[in-house]
Amino acid sequence: MPVGRYYFTVDAVRISSMRNLLIVSHSPSVNAQALTDAVSRGASHTDIDNVDLRVLPPLQAREEDVYWADCIILGTTENFGYMSGAMKDFFDRVYYPCLEKTQGLSYALFIKAGLDGEGAKTSMERIITGLKWKAVQAPLICQGEFKEDFLTQCEELGMTVAAALESGIF
Repeated sequence: MPVGRYYFTVDAVRISSMRNLLIVSHSPSVNAQALTDAVSRGASHTDIDNVDLRVLPPLQAREEDVYWADCIILGTTENFGYMSGAMKDFFDRVYYPCLEKTQGLSYALFIKAGLDGEGAKTSMERIITGLKWKAVQAPLICQGEFKEDFLTQCEELGMTVAAALESGIF
C-alpha cells in the first residue's frame, strides 16, 4: 500500500523509497542537446537504481512536474547575457504556483555560455532565491567554444546529483 513515496510490501520487510529527479533544460542547438543528454545519461547511470528521471524542455514543463520532483536540474543556454527565453517562460509559469509548495527543493544548474555565463546564472539564481530552493552544488558553466570535456562535466553533474538524491543526502 503506498504511503507517501514509500512502498511497503505485505510482509513489511522490504521498503523502497524511489526518489524523483526532474531535468528542465533548454536545448536549441546540437551542442546544447548534447549537454542535456550527458546530464541525463549521468543521472541514469546503471549504479543508480532508486531514482525516477523525467527530462523536459522548459516550454513543456509545468508546476505539476516541479511538485513531483525531489530535486531539479536546470539547464539553459546563455542568450544575450541572460537565461534563455524558454527558461524564463518556465519560471514565469511555475513561480507563483510553486512559491509556497516547493520551498527547500534541491536544485543544480548547468549553463552553456558563449560569454562568461554570469548573466544567465545571476538571472536564474534571483528567481530561485525567491522560490527558496537550495543549491546542492555550484553552477556548472560550460563557457566558450564547445569542448568534449563539457560532456564529461555534465555527465558527472547528473550522476552526482542522482546518486546523492538516491542516498538521501538531500
